Amino acid sequence: MIVRKLRLDRGWSQEQLALLCNLSVRTIQRIEQGKRASMETLRSLASVFEIDVSELSTRENEVRKDDTPSPEEEAVKKHVGEIRKFYTQLAIYTLIISFLLIINIVQKSDSLWVVWPALGWGVAILVKGIKTFGIFNFFGPDWEKRQVEKRLSKRSN
Repeated sequence: MIVRKLRLDRGWSQEQLALLCNLSVRTIQRIEQGKRASMETLRSLASVFEIDVSELSTRENEVRKDDTPSPEEEAVKKHVGEIRKFYTQLAIYTLIISFLLIINIVQKSDSLWVVWPALGWGVAILVKGIKTFGIFNFFGPDWEKRQVEKRLSKRSN
């Protein structure tokens, strides 16, 4: 886990780290999954990260004992979960509206009634997408920060 953190702190991909250490990508993946590494592998990693081998192995053991994710990791996991939910809802919407369209066409109805559920549900999906991907994020964290600073400056005057 510490190898992953050190790698991400430097902005490297697993492929880049493997190339720098002269290791296979699979070896890097195994180490990041918590598998034991040989001393030669640890030396190679420590050399690339410019830390002592003992520090790397000590930190690796500490991470194994306390494997709690950081608040940033939790936030990213939550956001990725929201993205997954959005795409799932979009797929369900597409399937159901397609099914309703087929029913509408097969019935040979005079009106195209499927438009109304498609529009209603479509607007809801659109709003969810805007919220999930932060498009038009008028009331996001930046807005809150500006409002707090604005109100605090008024109080001090």
